[in-house]
Amino acid sequence: MTHNRRHQRRFAFQVIYSLVFGQKMSKDSLIKSFDNFWTEEEFDMERQDSYAWTLVEGVFDNYDSIDEIITQHSQHWKLNRIAKVELTILRLSLFEMLFCPDIPIKVAMNEAIELAKDFGDDNSKTFVNGVLDAAAKGAQRNEHKTIQSGNTES
Repeated sequence: MTHNRRHQRRFAFQVIYSLVFGQKMSKDSLIKSFDNFWTEEEFDMERQDSYAWTLVEGVFDNYDSIDEIITQHSQHWKLNRIAKVELTILRLSLFEMLFCPDIPIKVAMNEAIELAKDFGDDNSKTFVNGVLDAAAKGAQRNEHKTIQSGNTES
């Protein structure tokens, strides 16, 4: 299941990444974009049953609150100055940290660092880790009502 989730997380990253280049998308156009690349044969399930769709839809539905947390913890970086790869990884990982109680925060952070290694540049993993670590510490101080506080064990 871990491999399957990792595979779906990578797929979700790619769909979410494509969103940063387009106009503000509607839910219908998001579904069409997702379905253009999703194949039931490859993933052995339908879109609405997939973890990838949970991530893509979740980031889409919670964009503003996720971006607010990124802004709060990115130390002097405006959203439009953060590289699109790192911004996408942060959005995806923060969605998992905020709204997926079955995913330990450490797992979400480790998966984000793996994505940063695979898709980002030499500084990506350090930047992503710093922002996510600050957000996790903020959760422990109850700065974010929706992050699963105290769930930092793997």
